[in-house]
Amino acid sequence: MKTPRLTAIRFAALAALTLGALGAQAQDKPVELKFAHWLPATHPLAKLGFEPWAKSVEAASKGSIKVMLFPAQQLGKAADHYDMARDGIAQMTWVNPGYQAGRFPLIAAGELPFLLGKPGPASAALDQWYRKYAGQEMKDVKFCFAHVHVGTFHSKNPITEPGQLKGMKIRSANGTVAQTMSLLGATNVQVSAPEARDAIQKGLADAITFPWKSIITFGIDKAVKYHTDMRFYASDFVWVMNKPWYDGLAAGQKKVIDDHCNNEWAGKVGADWGNSEDSGREEMEKAGGHTLVKLTPAQMDAWKKAVEPIYADWVKATSASGVNGQAALDDLRKELSTRGGAN
Repeated sequence: MKTPRLTAIRFAALAALTLGALGAQAQDKPVELKFAHWLPATHPLAKLGFEPWAKSVEAASKGSIKVMLFPAQQLGKAADHYDMARDGIAQMTWVNPGYQAGRFPLIAAGELPFLLGKPGPASAALDQWYRKYAGQEMKDVKFCFAHVHVGTFHSKNPITEPGQLKGMKIRSANGTVAQTMSLLGATNVQVSAPEARDAIQKGLADAITFPWKSIITFGIDKAVKYHTDMRFYASDFVWVMNKPWYDGLAAGQKKVIDDHCNNEWAGKVGADWGNSEDSGREEMEKAGGHTLVKLTPAQMDAWKKAVEPIYADWVKATSASGVNGQAALDDLRKELSTRGGAN
């Protein structure tokens, strides 16, 4: 006859085995996430965006998702990063859609001149607005989130009027800026950010469109001395993921990724990087050998009037893709205004 004590011991052992089995079942299989981007590993966005995101994913997944960062075009050229995520060369990539002009017409709204202002609120607004279009325009990847930087002209000679651009060679930040430069009579020099300093120093470009702090980060401050003091353009960026990799994750791991691919992260990365970029303006102002070129209200009005056709072109191109372009632009303006991200 079994004693009550022996029965209790057996029940305890059985319970321990059951709990152990459940614990093993709950432990997700470790996976590696290769995250490729094309900035230097020391760039502010790497320190303020990529690294904190990676650490947060690892912590939230209890180490079952290991994020490996591949900076500085290690896995492919800057313009190839969207296709790298689609094809699984990396599980996640940081993409400038404007490096492939015309391929992503909807998100190009974030590149329209003088539309976006403070980068943090503007990033949150653009991301929220774009989520209803991402499944259409970027259907062969998993969209994570979007954010922006805002920049201006940095040049060898001061730029104050749109008419000055005629005949100049300008390194454009994206396809919409390139379109704007063509409208204003400039010649476009299309090179990626890591190649921009070389283009200026070799005389291939007279001016560059860039955010403030990155002028210093990429060493371009050694090649230009004048900086037009306005928020002229924006570049938008997306974090995208390989779909088959995401689909193969355990349910808990998918939730971790979903919790890190949301509007909150878009606003956080946009604000942290945007504030860092904006701080470069003050550094330039204090640095010897650099001049911030101030504009009068009349000059600003002249700039805004000169770029109006770019808005009409975007509405036309968007409407051709099956989306009501004017309604979409109105929605984006409303989102920017609501969140305090309008220029």
